[in-house]
Amino acid sequence: MRYAAFLRAVNVAGQGKLPMAELRALCAGLGFTNVRTYIQSGNAVFDGEGPVRAALERALRVHMGRPAGVVLRTGPELEDLLAAMPFPEAAPNRVGVMLFNEELGELSAADQFLAGQTDEEVVPGPRALLIHFPSGMGRSKLRIPGAAHGTMRNLNTLRKVAGMVDGP
Repeated sequence: MRYAAFLRAVNVAGQGKLPMAELRALCAGLGFTNVRTYIQSGNAVFDGEGPVRAALERALRVHMGRPAGVVLRTGPELEDLLAAMPFPEAAPNRVGVMLFNEELGELSAADQFLAGQTDEEVVPGPRALLIHFPSGMGRSKLRIPGAAHGTMRNLNTLRKVAGMVDGP
């Protein structure tokens, strides 16, 4: 099966340095095939079988000397997520998608996101939060409960990785 892996806390603000060549080699060493990466923020696409998330998280912990979370999606899951996008007029670099491995449960309640909120719009999606940042992600004071278990990507990155999953 082909997967997109989105790594958490990799190559952010000088923390968790992991060159993408090392990530590709790590994935290949786990027996994953057709491994490709996209930009330096920890996005990989590969074919693999079995418990790929657990295997990749273990290998990252050994390689990096600390835990690095992995959120997985298949091509159809990414297509569903992109189809659910509620901000058609928003600039793609002002739309963030917080990806989670589990369903959100209580996190999906709108009142959970009022702390620190300025002009952001937050909409629950399939194992994700879809967020419009009209003033930009860097200016947001939004506090997302459970963010430690997810990883954020902007819409441009998500579309590119989805295309890699569906492509050759």
